Amino acid sequence: MKSARLVGLFAAATLLAAGTSAHAQLTVGVAGPMTGQYASFGEQLRNGATLALEDINAAGGVLKQQLKLVIGDDACDPKQARATADRLTGQRVPVVFGHFCSSSSIPASEAYAEGNVLQITPASTNPTFTERKLWNVFRTCGRDDQQGALAGKYLADNFKGKKIAILDDKSTYGAGLANETKKALNALGVTEAMRESYTQGDKDFTAIVSRMKAADIDVVFVGGYHTESGLILRQMRDQGMKTLLMAGDALADKQFAAITGQHAGGVLMTFGSDPRNRPAAAEVVKKFKAKGIDPEGYTLYTYAAMQIWAAAVEKAGSVDPKKVAEVIRAGKWQTVLGEISYDAKGDITVTDYVMYEWKADGTYAELKK
Repeated sequence: MKSARLVGLFAAATLLAAGTSAHAQLTVGVAGPMTGQYASFGEQLRNGATLALEDINAAGGVLKQQLKLVIGDDACDPKQARATADRLTGQRVPVVFGHFCSSSSIPASEAYAEGNVLQITPASTNPTFTERKLWNVFRTCGRDDQQGALAGKYLADNFKGKKIAILDDKSTYGAGLANETKKALNALGVTEAMRESYTQGDKDFTAIVSRMKAADIDVVFVGGYHTESGLILRQMRDQGMKTLLMAGDALADKQFAAITGQHAGGVLMTFGSDPRNRPAAAEVVKKFKAKGIDPEGYTLYTYAAMQIWAAAVEKAGSVDPKKVAEVIRAGKWQTVLGEISYDAKGDITVTDYVMYEWKADGTYAELKK
C-alpha cells in the first residue's frame, strides 16, 4: 500500500510538472513562402521572427511564458495560404506574423478572423488587406497606394517626355502596385506609352521585351516580384536594350542580383527607409550579423511585429487576441523601426517610402536627394 501511494504521488507530481511546463510555453506562428520561387522572402520573415523570439524569451518571455515558434509555408499561393491559416488556427496560436504576399495575407486573414487569431504582416502592402474592417489585421509596412504615389511622382519628375511602360504580373500585389503607380503618374499629366501584363511564374519574356524595344521604351516600371523582374531585365539586355527598370519593394532581396548578375546596377526600386540604418535597430543588426545574417528587406519588419505584439500582451495582461488588438490600436510602440502607432484599420500612421538604386556589386542603397 505504501509503495502504491508513493507511485500515485509521483505520478501526480509528474502530471503537475507537465502541466506547469505546458502552461509556461506559448506557441506563436510565422507564415510565408518558405518554399518556392519566393522562399528568400520567407527566410527574411523566419529570421526576423526567430531572433525576436530569442530576445523576448531571454528577457523573460511574455506574461512569464516562454514563446515557441511554429512555421507555416504558403509558397505565396492563395489556396495554400488559406490551408496554412486553418492549420495554424487549429493549433490555437494567438498571433501569426505574416504572410508575405498580399494574395496570401488577404485570404489567410479571413481564416484568422474566424478563428480568433491576430495577424500582423510585415510585408503585405495591398490596401485591401486593411480595408475590409476586420478586427484582427495589422501591418508594420506601408501600402501600395503610398508606394505607388512615390513611384509615379518619380517617373513624372525624372522621365518627362520619355516613353514609359508599366507591366504587372496579374497578382494582387503586382497589379495593385502597377495600377497605383499608373494612377499617380497620370494624375501628374503623364501618360504611359505601354501598359501590359504577364503571368506570374513566366520565364520567357521575349515577346513583351520585343514590343518594348519596338516602341523605344526608355523606362519600364514592373509591378511584380524579383524573379520575373530579374528575367525581364536580363532579356532586355540580351536584346541590346538600355531601358531602365524600376519596381517596388519585392525587389528587396539579394536574390535579385543573383538572377541579374552584372545587370543589376542602376535598377531603381521603392522601399521604406532602410531599417538597418536606424539607430533603434543598431543592437539587433549586430546580433543578426553575428549570426551571419544580413537583416535586409522585411527581416526587421518581422522583428518589429513581434516586438509590438509582445509589448501589447504585457500591457493587456492577456494573450486574448481581441484584447491585444484593442491595445495595439490605442498605443505607441517602440520598435527596431522606430516608434509605430496605428489607425483604426490597422495601418501604420507614418510611412517613409524612398527610392533605392541597385549597385553593380549586388547591394542596394537609398538614392540621395
